[in-house]
Amino acid sequence: MNKSLQQTALTTGGVAALLTGACCVAPFVLVSVGLGGAWLANLQLFAPYRPLFIGVALAALGFAGWRIYRPAAEGRPGEACAVPRARRGYRIGFWSVAALLIVMLGFPYLAPFLY
Repeated sequence: MNKSLQQTALTTGGVAALLTGACCVAPFVLVSVGLGGAWLANLQLFAPYRPLFIGVALAALGFAGWRIYRPAAEGRPGEACAVPRARRGYRIGFWSVAALLIVMLGFPYLAPFLY
């Protein structure tokens, strides 16, 4: 398994998941910790791009999941895919990014109950 492809896919999925919630979650979190101001309204500029970020995040996570969960027999001995600890680390990273994406996708629907 090419380690850099998995890292790139997970990183891309994580960044896209964060950008998915930039218009909705970021203002809520910033106001909650005491950082506020009129500049927060500028984050609404990300809202039209939310479907694009969702698509990129899902595609990157789909590719990463395919690379991470394919059989280990396809890797050569000594590569990262042959080491169980590395595979477990990638799986933990994969599910962490997937959980982040689920939170970012669901937040706009749950936000009215938090304000």
